[in-house]
Amino acid sequence: MTEPLELTYRLHLLLPRGRISFRRWHWELWHEAQLLAAGWRTGPLHAQRALRAHAFRYVHRVHGVHPIPSQAAHPAEQPWGGGSAAFHWGELGVVLTPRASVDGS
Repeated sequence: MTEPLELTYRLHLLLPRGRISFRRWHWELWHEAQLLAAGWRTGPLHAQRALRAHAFRYVHRVHGVHPIPSQAAHPAEQPWGGGSAAFHWGELGVVLTPRASVDGS
């Protein structure tokens, strides 16, 4: 098994609930100083799923292998609680760490 790739992420509420009951969560996926992907989702679990999906594609691209779609399947998403999360797809792995705890912002 290869050493897990370490990526950082930001996940925060961009648009709090107001007059309209609509929230928007903003997420970013980083590898060191390089922004890999960013976007918005309507819920934190959807944003986590987007982070995991982009990390899945990135770790496969870094190792020069094509991902098998069945590997992308993952059990139901559980809240990360603002902490680190580790995922493994066969021999490849990734550790997602909150960016605020890495760069102090």
